[in-house]
Amino acid sequence: MTAYAVDERGIYRGRPLAVARPASTSEVAAVVRACRAHGVAIVPQGGNTGYCGGATPDDGGRQLVLSLERLDRVLDVDPVAATLTVQAGVTLSAAQQAAAARDMLFPLAMGSQDSCQIGGNLSTNAGGLAVLRYGNARDLALGLEVVLPDGRVLDELRGLRKDNTGYDLKQLFIGAEGTLGVITAATLKLYPRVTAGVTAFTAVSDPAAACSLLTRLRGRIGDNVTSFEYLTAAALALVTRAFPDLHVPVAKDSEHFVLLECSATGEEGRQGLEAALARLHEEGLLGDAVIAQDERQRRALWALRERVPAAERHLGGSVKHDISVSQGDLATFLERAADAITARWPRARLSVYGHFGDGNVHFNVLAPADADAVDFRARHAAAISDCVHAAASALGGSFSAEHGVGQLKRDLLARYTDPVALDLMRTLKRALDPDGLMNPGKVL
Repeated sequence: MTAYAVDERGIYRGRPLAVARPASTSEVAAVVRACRAHGVAIVPQGGNTGYCGGATPDDGGRQLVLSLERLDRVLDVDPVAATLTVQAGVTLSAAQQAAAARDMLFPLAMGSQDSCQIGGNLSTNAGGLAVLRYGNARDLALGLEVVLPDGRVLDELRGLRKDNTGYDLKQLFIGAEGTLGVITAATLKLYPRVTAGVTAFTAVSDPAAACSLLTRLRGRIGDNVTSFEYLTAAALALVTRAFPDLHVPVAKDSEHFVLLECSATGEEGRQGLEAALARLHEEGLLGDAVIAQDERQRRALWALRERVPAAERHLGGSVKHDISVSQGDLATFLERAADAITARWPRARLSVYGHFGDGNVHFNVLAPADADAVDFRARHAAAISDCVHAAASALGGSFSAEHGVGQLKRDLLARYTDPVALDLMRTLKRALDPDGLMNPGKVL
């Protein structure tokens, strides 16, 4: 049971009573009913790729891990209705491939897509690399099938785009991290396959200039802006140090960079997208820039962004933060957070990158180069996170943009969430799970 008892980052190690691996919704319901009858708590688990310990049991030996990995069937792909219906254990990459086989696009995308599962994506309201254009997992869900804490099955797998018949019940379970029920299947939105794309890597003068570039670019090509990623020179330096085969292809003396991707499905194609970027370069909004000429170059540019977390691990790990603020407050947040950290830990290293297009930034802090990384985190992580989260909260931001709450950030939810909102959450929890058996100790 070891693989089911440890979280992705090795922070939490539990001792489950058992692991159940049902292969159908009816078997999930049977497990839930049996657990309820015997007062056994249930920890639903998908691909176990989360960062907040939301799918890890405690060490008491009385919680059952309910793995959805055998619910791995693609149930339907409908190009006319533009919907995809899958069981919860289907991996994200398998869902993408099922859509592509019918010349359609399922746009949710992230680094863990070969192992993370649709049920987990929905349960954590996963974000990823294309939120700017397509939204979070919540925005891609049309219907759900859910096993409730009493073992009943809520079947709302309809692919309707418009339905005003009462409460939108599926939204209760998206982002709830298995605390209100077990998602067993979902009907998801599909989009036309992208026929043309442009990937560019550019230097910018500062974070405010990055935000201005995004605004102007969207003004020219609208929702064809798919991804807009910001990286500091310090974050890129970690990548090139850990992975010497990678190099920054533009101005080495810049402190700020943007990786952007635009896509199109109409006849304007690549030429129209490149023309828009060229015009912005002429206007001075793009600095030194390079445009990928083929898929190999595109992958090389994306590697600079996607390998930042791996580079941090290679260099001893970091104190991680998953912040979101309003688009207009990004530059202010970065300045305030950096000032707060460097004032108390002047030799700490900052690794700042993220999805600027949707206001999400990963503001990570590494130990000084000559310090022991594990010891530094043990002594300073809590205080560092307090500084970063306070800076985000002061701007009306969130301490969890896309990675959920789990057990890692449960106390932060209690600290920063509006008391009325928190009371409503607890009311829902008591109403749906009066015995408190669904993923106890997570979120609330």
